[in-house]
Amino acid sequence: QRQLVESGGGLVQPGGSLRLSCATSGLSLDLNAIGWFRQAPGKEPEGIVCISSSGRITDGVDSVKGRFTISRDTAENTVYLQMNSLRPEDAGVYFCAARLWSCSTSNNEYQFWGQGTQVTVSS
Repeated sequence: QRQLVESGGGLVQPGGSLRLSCATSGLSLDLNAIGWFRQAPGKEPEGIVCISSSGRITDGVDSVKGRFTISRDTAENTVYLQMNSLRPEDAGVYFCAARLWSCSTSNNEYQFWGQGTQVTVSS
Protein backbone atom coordinates (compact mmCIF):
# COMPACT_ATOMS: atom_id res chain seq x y z
CA GLN A 1 0.00 0.00 0.00
CA ARG A 2 1.42 3.32 -1.08
CA GLN A 3 1.34 5.96 1.62
CA LEU A 4 2.61 9.48 2.04
CA VAL A 5 2.57 11.12 5.45
CA GLU A 6 3.38 14.77 5.93
CA SER A 7 4.62 16.24 9.18
CA GLY A 8 6.36 19.32 10.49
CA GLY A 9 3.66 21.91 10.09
CA GLY A 10 2.67 24.34 12.79
CA LEU A 11 2.47 27.96 13.80
CA VAL A 12 5.43 30.18 12.97
CA GLN A 13 6.02 33.91 13.04
CA PRO A 14 6.62 35.83 9.83
CA GLY A 15 10.27 35.50 8.87
CA GLY A 16 10.54 32.14 10.59
CA SER A 17 11.34 28.71 9.21
CA LEU A 18 9.80 25.27 9.12
CA ARG A 19 10.90 21.98 7.66
CA LEU A 20 8.19 19.71 6.39
CA SER A 21 8.71 15.99 5.91
CA CYS A 22 6.96 13.62 3.55
CA ALA A 23 7.53 10.06 4.68
CA THR A 24 6.68 7.55 1.98
CA SER A 25 6.03 3.84 2.10
CA GLY A 26 5.14 1.31 -0.54
CA LEU A 27 6.87 3.27 -3.27
CA SER A 28 10.43 4.00 -4.27
CA LEU A 29 11.80 7.51 -4.61
CA ASP A 30 14.05 6.14 -7.36
CA LEU A 31 10.91 5.52 -9.40
CA ASN A 32 8.61 8.33 -8.29
CA ALA A 33 8.52 12.08 -8.45
CA ILE A 34 7.35 13.81 -5.29
CA GLY A 35 5.72 17.19 -5.42
CA TRP A 36 4.85 19.60 -2.65
CA PHE A 37 1.58 21.48 -2.94
CA ARG A 38 -0.04 24.22 -0.90
CA GLN A 39 -3.75 24.77 -0.54
CA ALA A 40 -5.16 27.97 0.87
CA PRO A 41 -8.77 28.04 2.12
CA GLY A 42 -11.21 28.03 -0.77
CA LYS A 43 -8.53 27.52 -3.40
CA GLU A 44 -7.15 24.66 -5.42
CA PRO A 45 -3.77 23.21 -4.44
CA GLU A 46 -0.87 24.96 -6.15
CA GLY A 47 2.43 23.32 -6.95
CA ILE A 48 5.32 24.56 -4.85
CA VAL A 49 8.22 22.44 -6.00
CA CYS A 50 8.88 18.91 -7.16
CA ILE A 51 11.75 16.45 -7.25
CA SER A 52 11.78 13.76 -9.91
CA SER A 53 12.86 10.15 -9.59
CA SER A 54 16.28 11.15 -10.92
CA GLY A 55 16.60 14.01 -8.45
CA ARG A 56 15.84 16.79 -10.89
CA ILE A 57 14.07 19.70 -9.24
CA THR A 58 11.22 21.55 -10.89
CA ASP A 59 10.09 24.85 -9.40
CA GLY A 60 6.46 25.72 -8.99
CA VAL A 61 5.05 29.05 -7.92
CA ASP A 62 7.39 32.02 -8.23
CA SER A 63 6.55 33.36 -4.77
CA VAL A 64 8.60 30.70 -2.97
CA LYS A 65 11.70 30.71 -5.14
CA GLY A 66 14.80 31.44 -3.15
CA ARG A 67 12.99 30.70 0.11
CA PHE A 68 11.82 27.06 -0.16
CA THR A 69 14.10 24.12 -0.87
CA ILE A 70 13.20 20.53 -1.62
CA SER A 71 15.47 17.62 -0.81
CA ARG A 72 15.19 13.91 -0.33
CA ASP A 73 16.74 11.02 1.53
CA THR A 74 16.21 7.93 -0.59
CA ALA A 75 17.50 5.64 2.15
CA GLU A 76 14.80 6.98 4.49
CA ASN A 77 12.18 7.26 1.71
CA THR A 78 11.52 10.80 2.84
CA VAL A 79 11.28 14.10 1.00
CA TYR A 80 11.73 17.40 2.78
CA LEU A 81 10.59 20.95 2.21
CA GLN A 82 12.71 23.56 3.95
CA MET A 83 10.77 26.79 4.19
CA ASN A 84 12.58 29.97 5.18
CA SER A 85 11.54 33.61 5.45
CA LEU A 86 7.93 32.57 5.81
CA ARG A 87 5.20 35.06 5.02
CA PRO A 88 1.54 35.15 6.04
CA GLU A 89 0.58 34.30 2.48
CA ASP A 90 2.52 31.02 2.76
CA ALA A 91 -0.11 29.72 5.17
CA GLY A 92 -2.22 26.76 4.14
CA VAL A 93 -2.34 23.01 4.11
CA TYR A 94 0.76 21.51 2.58
CA PHE A 95 0.50 18.21 0.76
CA CYS A 96 3.02 15.92 -0.83
CA ALA A 97 2.04 13.76 -3.74
CA ALA A 98 3.63 11.10 -5.92
CA ARG A 99 3.60 10.14 -9.58
CA LEU A 100 5.85 7.88 -11.59
CA TRP A 101 9.17 9.19 -12.86
CA SER A 102 8.85 12.87 -13.67
CA CYS A 103 7.29 15.99 -12.23
CA SER A 104 4.13 17.47 -13.69
CA THR A 105 2.53 20.88 -13.50
CA SER A 106 -0.91 19.27 -13.32
CA ASN A 107 -2.21 18.26 -9.91
CA ASN A 108 -4.38 15.62 -11.55
CA GLU A 109 -1.35 13.68 -12.72
CA TYR A 110 -0.27 12.81 -9.18
CA GLN A 111 -1.80 9.51 -8.18
CA PHE A 112 -1.01 9.35 -4.48
CA TRP A 113 -1.48 12.11 -1.92
CA GLY A 114 -0.80 12.53 1.75
CA GLN A 115 -3.31 13.90 4.23
CA GLY A 116 -1.59 17.27 4.53
CA THR A 117 -0.04 19.31 7.30
CA GLN A 118 -1.21 22.76 8.35
CA VAL A 119 1.15 25.71 8.23
CA THR A 120 0.11 28.95 9.91
CA VAL A 121 2.23 32.08 9.62
CA SER A 122 1.17 34.72 12.08
CA SER A 123 2.55 36.99 14.74
